[in-house]
Amino acid sequence: MTQVVRLYWAIALLLMPFSLLWLLSSTDGSLALSSLLAAPLPLSLFLIFLAWTLLGGYEYFFGVSNLRRNYPVLANIRYALEFIRPEIQQYFIANNVEEKPFSRERRNLIYRRAKGANDTLPFGTEHEILAEGYRSLTHSFNVVDVDIDHIRVNFGGPDCKQPYSASRLNISALSFGALSSTAIAALNKGAALGDFAHNTGEGGISEYHLQHGGDIIWQIGTGYFGCRNDNGSFNDDAFAQRAANEVVKMIEIKLSQGAKPSHGGVLPGAKVTEEIAEIRLVEVGKTVNSPATHPEFNSPRGLLEFVQRLRNLSGGKPVGFKFCLGKKVEFLAIIRAMLETEILPDFITIDGAEGGTGAAPVEFSNRLGTPCIEATYYVNQVLIGAGLRQHIRLISAGQTATGFDMLEKIIVGADTVNAARSMMIAIGCVQAKACNTNYCPTGIATQNASRARAINVDEKSVRVKNFHHATVEAFLDLCGAMGFSNPDEMTPADLFSRFEGRSKNFDQIYEALLWNQLHTDNIPDSYRDDWLTASADQF
Repeated sequence: MTQVVRLYWAIALLLMPFSLLWLLSSTDGSLALSSLLAAPLPLSLFLIFLAWTLLGGYEYFFGVSNLRRNYPVLANIRYALEFIRPEIQQYFIANNVEEKPFSRERRNLIYRRAKGANDTLPFGTEHEILAEGYRSLTHSFNVVDVDIDHIRVNFGGPDCKQPYSASRLNISALSFGALSSTAIAALNKGAALGDFAHNTGEGGISEYHLQHGGDIIWQIGTGYFGCRNDNGSFNDDAFAQRAANEVVKMIEIKLSQGAKPSHGGVLPGAKVTEEIAEIRLVEVGKTVNSPATHPEFNSPRGLLEFVQRLRNLSGGKPVGFKFCLGKKVEFLAIIRAMLETEILPDFITIDGAEGGTGAAPVEFSNRLGTPCIEATYYVNQVLIGAGLRQHIRLISAGQTATGFDMLEKIIVGADTVNAARSMMIAIGCVQAKACNTNYCPTGIATQNASRARAINVDEKSVRVKNFHHATVEAFLDLCGAMGFSNPDEMTPADLFSRFEGRSKNFDQIYEALLWNQLHTDNIPDSYRDDWLTASADQF
């Protein structure tokens, strides 16, 4: 085969002079542009043979790629097909339920709900309902409506002076910088229209988070963007000034995130414009690497002191922290610190290992962290066992696209649920997986203004509102179909998973704790060693 390809290249080299002679004879020897264009066929053949010869010669003698050196010119067909492989896979090969991370069925459901179109499913499910790990619910003959008093959730513990009433579904952390200005504006306006909250992500509060008046959850990451000194340390005055804004409803300290736990955030230098640099207080055009850990504290006790510090500086607004569950002893150390210091966060956000909207190292994204459902169950049980659950709200985030996604997280312990990628899909994301390149084809995950202009803020904000409303309605309908007028009455025993060939509820698969059980001598084995090892003075 190699010899045949080289023969083709040699033939092209031999034919090039003959094609040139034909071209010259067709133009009576004139090389004027008008004469050349008057002989399109000879001109085309000459240019093809010339390009083939030059490219083939370069690749044969100097090519870096093995394939190009052995198969000059023709090897490029392979690379061209490889370049468009994701699109071919997505549009022509993958079925409705197998594509990752969001299947075509889930994306289409988001699109239809965002547009206010028919979202029903014809001809039955395409899921394999007997597959290992398949999760399901049990319905009731006693169908009820969810009480209006339980549609929203109040955030604010004993030390909170400005509690916040939150929707059951809110926008998860999405930074301006990772996302374009028009994407952020569309999301925030959608939050304002739908009366739900918008998490800023660790990139800080931009004018696009503020211009439409949507409720804001301000995330403070390890880079302290928007509230930092030049050396990267925390600036109390800058924080207090921004936290006083009326639309800032809650403060979230980010310890880690699902896509890359124990790894700092990365914003490519191509996305660090003058505007972003001004918001974040960083250098224009330089890649921004957030530290993996917080400079202001290095222990569970220090974390809670920082929580109290931010609560005081914000005038008593709800303050919590976000993390992806890793070593369980480290979370139990935070619980120890809560009991010893009597400082409680108003909420905890649990980010699942399946999360992530931007760039992350492959090994971190694929192999580190605990899945959202399992982590939410564990955190909820620990708070029950420590006797603290009544004071702390739980937010769960990780691939939320449907009412069932909301419900399963709330069943295992969450009070509210966050969604990021599905909100991006609602404003036009096509899962092109170019979030880390600045070449997002839909103008969402980019700082390229010519691409970002594709987002019509007024139109897309309505789609965000529509998606939120329809998804929450589906969640409430499921609650009612299960016989619950109050979602908080649901327990992990109401969620089933195919496990070892049969359907088991989550309390049968995992081990539940009784109220205050961690303060007794009767601690289950799956909790005991970590609980006894945990220390408030070190992670």
